[in-house]
Amino acid sequence: MRHGKKHNHLGRTTSHRKAMLANMTCSLIEHKRINTTVAKAKALRVFAEPLITKSKADTTHNRRIVFSYLRDKFAVTELFKEISVKVADRPGGYLRIIKLGNRQGDNAPMAMVELVDYNEIYNPNGKKAKKTTRRGRSKKADSAQVEETATEEKSEE
Repeated sequence: MRHGKKHNHLGRTTSHRKAMLANMTCSLIEHKRINTTVAKAKALRVFAEPLITKSKADTTHNRRIVFSYLRDKFAVTELFKEISVKVADRPGGYLRIIKLGNRQGDNAPMAMVELVDYNEIYNPNGKKAKKTTRRGRSKKADSAQVEETATEEKSEE
């Protein structure tokens, strides 16, 4: 009976699953987005988000805990220096999973996992491109009005 066992085993042994999730988290920290299957993406969210939460408090203890999961100095350093600064005011939900469709070879459902604060397209607080919309008169109306004012000025002279 599997009472209370809620995590997805992903068809792997415990050591293989932990190593795979640690490598995927390191890749996510390095590249800010990765493509994977939907099942792995959901398992990655459960694995990575508590580590990002721990990185908000930059203490030696938290660094050692995160390093025990990831086993990669570069990833731990980048997580505590860059990513924790961006997610400092966010109360959770650091990852976004976007479904991409099915993989060509085996028809597996694919997804893109990305850090929420590193996407400028979806980020509402990020830098927005300035839109210049000019409404009102059309070009035909403008040219007609300019011609009318020009003829009125000539007739006044």
